[in-house]
Amino acid sequence: MNAPVPTADIVRLADAEAVIAKAAAGLKAGAIVPYLGPGVAAPTSVPMTPEALAAFLGTKVALPKRAKGNAWAAAQHIESTRHRNTVSALMAEAFATPVPPTALHAFLAGLRLPMIVDTWYDGAMRAALADRADWGEVQGITRAGIGEDRWYRFYDAAGAETGKAAAPGWTTLLYKPHGGAVPAKNFLISDADYVEVLTEIDIQTPIPDIVKDRRTERGFLFLGCRFHDQLLRNYARQIIKRSGGPNYAVVDPDALTKNELRFLFGHGIIPLAVPLDRATQILTAA
Repeated sequence: MNAPVPTADIVRLADAEAVIAKAAAGLKAGAIVPYLGPGVAAPTSVPMTPEALAAFLGTKVALPKRAKGNAWAAAQHIESTRHRNTVSALMAEAFATPVPPTALHAFLAGLRLPMIVDTWYDGAMRAALADRADWGEVQGITRAGIGEDRWYRFYDAAGAETGKAAAPGWTTLLYKPHGGAVPAKNFLISDADYVEVLTEIDIQTPIPDIVKDRRTERGFLFLGCRFHDQLLRNYARQIIKRSGGPNYAVVDPDALTKNELRFLFGHGIIPLAVPLDRATQILTAA
């Protein structure tokens, strides 16, 4: 029988705001890596949750019941019954409208952080970094049909593909583990994409070496993230693996599932019950 989830250990109210102020100091010192989920985006017509993305795909292709509400299963159904090119085209259509950077994106871009992890497919963080030239990006890629033994690709600030040798010279590394609509429409999205990655992710093969290097002796601050799906939990666990900590997550305690709570507490991630807007105010003012 599962042990009770210790909801009383969620850091709340003034205490949580004080911890966020401490995390802000860590960000500015380069000791904390921001880990961004789709919840950090401004309101937009672009699908900014897995559920919204599944609904979008469902407007384009009739989905079986098992795939409704699940973006990865929806993409797999389309890939299996149509073609991978159809999946890629629909994903490009879903994210064709640029998502504008928020104040949080602009703040993070101005800090010249060693690394920013951005887990959704939009280009808001890239757009926020556009005025700088001292950064680059690494994106997870699908291995479907590429005929290459690669898990990721590197892009410079202008969006041109480059080799991994350039990455150590970048002041800021933007890591998009699931790919991104810009600059090259790389999408990890179908179940088949993730079967390959998850087979190897425990031994860290799909995690770029530069990410492993830059997480060392650093903690993570999760913003706009949910972990209500096993795939999302697996990725977060492997990305923060062997990092130095401490790790924090800004959460809505009323929305958390038991699995999310177990994940957070089980991996030493301190949940902070502060609305994201308020957390952003504290971070950007500290």
